[in-house]
Amino acid sequence: METGVTCYARGIVLPIVSSKHSTALVSPPSISPSFRSRSLKSNSLFGESLRVVPRSSLKVSKTKNTSLVTRCEIGDSLEEFLTKATPDKALIRLMMCMGEALRTIAFKVRTASCGGTACVNSFGDEQLAVDMLANNLLFEALTYSHFCKYACSEEIPELQDMGGPAEGGFSVAFDPLDGSSIVDTNFTVGTIFGVWPGEKLTGVTGRDQVAAAMGIFGPRTTYVLALKDSPGTHEFLLLDEGKWQHVKDTTEIGEGKMFSPGNLRATFDNPEYDKLINYYVREKYTLRYTGGMVPDVNQIIVKEKGIFTNVVSPSAKAKLRLLFEVAPLGFLIEKAGGYSSDGQQSVLDKVINNLDDRTQVAYGSKNEIIRFEETLYGSSRLKAGVPIGAAS
Repeated sequence: METGVTCYARGIVLPIVSSKHSTALVSPPSISPSFRSRSLKSNSLFGESLRVVPRSSLKVSKTKNTSLVTRCEIGDSLEEFLTKATPDKALIRLMMCMGEALRTIAFKVRTASCGGTACVNSFGDEQLAVDMLANNLLFEALTYSHFCKYACSEEIPELQDMGGPAEGGFSVAFDPLDGSSIVDTNFTVGTIFGVWPGEKLTGVTGRDQVAAAMGIFGPRTTYVLALKDSPGTHEFLLLDEGKWQHVKDTTEIGEGKMFSPGNLRATFDNPEYDKLINYYVREKYTLRYTGGMVPDVNQIIVKEKGIFTNVVSPSAKAKLRLLFEVAPLGFLIEKAGGYSSDGQQSVLDKVINNLDDRTQVAYGSKNEIIRFEETLYGSSRLKAGVPIGAAS
């Protein structure tokens, strides 16, 4: 099986570049000088199959938000879908390159070592070998997209200059392998990323994203994405021949008794959260929880129902990072017709002040988010009137 990343977009034929001529990531001293020592070695990750185009041959096209006359259809390839969904060629190329990185990560997750390494990231989290491999693959994909200005990952939480344009380009934040601690148990894990226009990843909100996506590596490998100016959240299946095929679109999250409760230790000293969990049990909700945020949120989109919660307490602090996880997944859920909340507002309205900002969160249908907000805080921004369910 070929495990290289092939980046292409909208009819561009890309010449093969020998791995010995591959360009490693370079970041200027003003951004992250320490990254030079960890520059990516293209030949060890992509081999001869990495295809790039000269930066000079790529032009940034300014596009207006015009209505698209071509309908996206089930069965479309990823490139066909993106070409129909957005006129922005730069965004198409970036999403295609990330798709190829996900294809490679899917193979590596199945074959890479799951042993721990001696290093930790600057947040203090232990990194696994497969984490770091996925991290490097995504940085390289963004470099070869030529339209990423800055990138930042949960494993390297500092802005890296990827060499793309500030105007007409994008900045990307990603969690390379969410749930990596359960890879050895063969549970589903995934990649999360959000795409912001220009060169800012702080002082922005999740609602400013132009795209977000997750790669899901389980019994099936899927690429779930949403674009700001295109309706719905869309699932692509990785076929045996290595191509992504559009297999599902989701535009509505309905009501249904399925819950995925994270951070349950918070119920010890958060009586409101304890009350909410007891309501789910008493009302005979189906428990569907793996401990991996990607599959636990993705099931809401696939099943088109349910609720995911991760709540804090005095002794159980927030762990989920707004930039790398919460905002991109919030974008996917809300584009799918669902709702998100930190208890008082949509997570997409929270300003990202620091790369390490953390928050509690809930994703789900409208009534489930109303119940979540009313139970935890006594009222909901989504509803005026009589409290429902656990809050009553």
